[in-house]
This record gives sequence, structure tokens and C-alpha cells, in this order.
Amino acid sequence: MASIPPLTTLLAFEATARRRSFALAAGELNLTPSAVSHQIARLESFLGVKLFDRSGQRVSLSEAGAAYLRRVGGALGSIAAATDDVRQGVRNSLYVHASPSFASLWLMPRLAAFAQAYPQISLFLSASPSHSDFALGQADLDVRYGVPNWPDLVVRPLFDEQILPLASPELLRRHRVRAPADVQHMPLIQSTVSVVQWKDWLSAQGLSDAPEHFPLRFDRAQLTLDAAVQGLGVALESTTIASSHIAAGRLVALFDAQRALIIQGHYLVYPARHARRAEVGSFVQWLLEQA
Repeated sequence: MASIPPLTTLLAFEATARRRSFALAAGELNLTPSAVSHQIARLESFLGVKLFDRSGQRVSLSEAGAAYLRRVGGALGSIAAATDDVRQGVRNSLYVHASPSFASLWLMPRLAAFAQAYPQISLFLSASPSHSDFALGQADLDVRYGVPNWPDLVVRPLFDEQILPLASPELLRRHRVRAPADVQHMPLIQSTVSVVQWKDWLSAQGLSDAPEHFPLRFDRAQLTLDAAVQGLGVALESTTIASSHIAAGRLVALFDAQRALIIQGHYLVYPARHARRAEVGSFVQWLLEQA
């Protein structure tokens, strides 16, 4: 393929970007620093852009280099994983990517059931807030969180979620909560990436005085829930994702379901062509049954 640069240049680029050093990349690749620098220059010439900003011994990615690494790094990782599978005789592999909080709080406790039901499938699970790039072969399936706007992909909602204020029993012993207005006088934790924000929930309760500043803010539901478990404030999160904390008594919903906002926030996403693989079909069926 004429549009693909030589693999040696991509390996040199990825190693240098990861190690932030020609010398360290050279040691990893069993090359000289001069040879690595030559490969980078060759790749930059091929692409027609500058990938690194060089300042003495220091190397940092340019804006174009950072964007290129995000895509090339995933592609090289997929090649490495496929190669390892072949070397180790792994068959029936399945690559699943998920948002971090969903993966750790909802999916992980259920994976033993999947392994028992499908012992022949070798599952690889990765988690990050970035969506998988199916064009690069990074994953067979992706569990995404947010507003569904993914054209040309199969998008299947997993479940309805109740969004409610959650707090530790210890915090509730210090604050008497009888009505939604009482929540406004408590320390509120913000989950910055949540589909539902405090102003949305308070407005639904007929309250307009939403806070402008929060003592604690997080970009992961798991971190928000961990902070609430520690008694640091009230989290506004999905009772589905927080179910293990609620079942163990670490968190308590401040109100019943009548005060909840109901949303669909998690979606199973994949290209239609992937469904032809038996492993994908099995996981899709299993996940929807679990949900």
C-alpha cells in the first residue's frame, strides 16, 4: 500500500514518542540514536509534517505528532496483539473496549460468568475514555458512554439508568435530608463527563439554585463514587453503575426512584460486519442478557 510508510519508521516513531528520547528508543529497538533519528526524518518527509519538537536532548511531540500517535499507536498495538495470539496458538479471540467506570464497576464483576459460559473465547478487555477506532482494528466491540451519535455503526442501548444523589451512611448521619432542597446545603461532587449534571437533577425537582462551584470534581464516575464512599460529598450517579457500593451499604440513595432522572447512557457499539464473527455474536447476546 503506497499510503502506508515503512514499518521501521513507524516503530521508531512510536518508541521515540513513548520514551521521549532518541537514545531510549534506540536502546529498545537495538539501533543507534542516529539510526532512530534518520527513521523519524524519513517518516516526517513521507508525511510532509513535523512530528517532534527538538530542543537539545529533549524531544516532545508536535501537535501533528500527538494526533498521529493516537491512531498509529492503537494500530501497532493491534498488530502486536494479533501476533501474540498467533505465536501462542490463541484462537477465538475477542477484543472488547469499554469506558473505564463501566468496565471496572459493572463489567468486571460479571466476567466470570462469561468465562464460564464461553470457555473457548479468549477475551481481551481494555478501558479508556477514548472511543475505539474500528477502522484501525483496535476492537471488535466498544461499550461507549454519552449521547449516541455514531453513524455507520450498530448502536444498542444496554439499560435504563436511574440517576440519583448518593452518599455514605456516615455523611447522612451528619446531614439530615428530608427533601431535595436539603441537598443544596451539602457538599456536592461533580462528575464532569456525566450526561446528567446537578443543575439538571435540581431543576427536575423544581429547584433553580444550582451550584456554580464544587469542592471536588472528577472526570470518572468511579472516582466520583469513591469520593462519596469516603464521605467527601454527595455524588449524582447511576444506581446501576453504583450497584455494588449500594448493595454493600457503602452508599445510600437519598431518595426513591420517583426522584430519579431516567436515562440511557451506555451503548454497545460495533460495525455490522463484526457481527458475522461467532465470538462477537456470543458476547453481544451475553451482554444484552446481563443488562
